[in-house]
Amino acid sequence: MEARIINDVSYETYLKEEKLMGSKCRGCGARFLPPRPICTECHNAEMDWEVVEEKGKLVSYTCIAVGPPSMKEEGFDRNNPYCLGIVELDTGVRVVARVQGVDARNPETIKIGMPLCAKFLHRGEGENARAVLAFEPA
Repeated sequence: MEARIINDVSYETYLKEEKLMGSKCRGCGARFLPPRPICTECHNAEMDWEVVEEKGKLVSYTCIAVGPPSMKEEGFDRNNPYCLGIVELDTGVRVVARVQGVDARNPETIKIGMPLCAKFLHRGEGENARAVLAFEPA
């Protein structure tokens, strides 16, 4: 994964510290998560880090039974699907992330608009250690 860096700090570094940080454009005030080095609204390259609210609601989702190798390594497959959703945070920023704590085998039980809160998943050890953003029902 490409590291997103603003002011010599990466998004992944903040995730490992269990801090949810996005970027905010100095020009137009647009907010992004994950952070962007250039604003897609006004094309300004002056971006600042901003603490992002860790609560939001589910606006869309899909349940995935055939995922990438990293998900297969975690035990997800046709018999054990996982949920990926679009979460709209209380600040209005939308982010795509895993949704934990829901029954992906029975997607009809997952409700649009359900309140969610951020969860930081830690995977690997040593040099391979990484953190992944997920959400779970609040």
